[in-house]
Amino acid sequence: MDTRAFKRSLNHSENYHRQGFGRKEEVAGMMTSEYQSNLIQEIRDNNYRLTRGDVTIYLAEAFGFCWGVERAVAIAYETRKHFPTEKIWVTNEIIHNPSVNQRLRDMNVHFIELVDGEKDFSGVGNGDVVILPAFGATVQEMKLLDELGCTIVDTTCPWVSKVWTSVEKHKKQNHTSIIHGKYKHEETVATSSFAGTYLVLLNLDEANYVRDYILNGGDRQAFLDKFQNAYSEGFDPDTDLDRVGVANQTTMLKTETEQMGKLFEKTMLEKFGPTELSKHFMSFNTICDATQERQDAMFDLVKEDLDLMVVIGGFNSSNTTHLQEIAVENNIPSYHIDSGDRLLDGNCIEHKPLDGEITTQTNWLPAGKLKIGITSGASTPDKVVEEVIATIFSEKTQPVAAIAP
Repeated sequence: MDTRAFKRSLNHSENYHRQGFGRKEEVAGMMTSEYQSNLIQEIRDNNYRLTRGDVTIYLAEAFGFCWGVERAVAIAYETRKHFPTEKIWVTNEIIHNPSVNQRLRDMNVHFIELVDGEKDFSGVGNGDVVILPAFGATVQEMKLLDELGCTIVDTTCPWVSKVWTSVEKHKKQNHTSIIHGKYKHEETVATSSFAGTYLVLLNLDEANYVRDYILNGGDRQAFLDKFQNAYSEGFDPDTDLDRVGVANQTTMLKTETEQMGKLFEKTMLEKFGPTELSKHFMSFNTICDATQERQDAMFDLVKEDLDLMVVIGGFNSSNTTHLQEIAVENNIPSYHIDSGDRLLDGNCIEHKPLDGEITTQTNWLPAGKLKIGITSGASTPDKVVEEVIATIFSEKTQPVAAIAP
């Protein structure tokens, strides 16, 4: 499919909307009351520190809702206002936050279900309104919805769209897109749908494996087995790695994406020489500013003498998981939770260890004075962070009064 031509055509359709419906003022109050927090603003105003009793909270200086996420949620709210009686769907979670998605369900917004691992669009009909989430949708899904005669409301983050443009440039120049990401992640699935030939790599270990194959060859079948499900149909490592371009899932670690880009640039330089490099390697800066800012703030936060860290965000949120990785790599006891509901009575916490399953930890808040780091992923509202902090204060000190919206 000529994805660029399809996008141009879709952009000119009267059934396609990307800028909302001029109802920002109508939903602004809802966004403020449901997602912002007076307590969080108090901590910001106090140099991102707050002590109550034996607990000092150290809040990361960049955390929580990013502009793209806030924009997506606001447009979804506008959509419900603009289409008060129409049936509205979201092709996936609007963002990776359970409370936000539940709020949309409460507004009678439906979510496309997965059946045997595939999205089931059978319930979507002509005239229905379908919202594309912040991390986008595949070009095949957009085409299907367009053919069904749906009204499409596209909340895809512009940073994600920028990556799509990059992989389309790779395709135009017959370069294989090497995508730094998680091949099952919705954003990477969407990005790969705009690519031609592609290979998804999770980390530098996988990148070094590919580098060695490019320079020295190897067992073709072993390569294909290793990256099963992470490459385009018909991908052949013996022919499709001579010309490569690097892109990324926007929520991956910035430093690793940069290292991967430099690795493949060096690989192509070594194999083809400096005069031929431009024919064999392409790279564009597709690292999301918000992701980078939250990671940088986390690197600053772990320099503090913390007793433990709480990372708040959806368990399926890639950018939140990477914040957790930073805490783990710095040997700080850390707890990844998706909401304040994970803080249970009796000083217990339900949390998800890195690469593990949800588990329960008892006596997670030690006795005595504590310095606790707090951060949250880009899909986490301030209200959720407030709830976690207030519960910690309540457990360790006196109860904290509810904060008025």
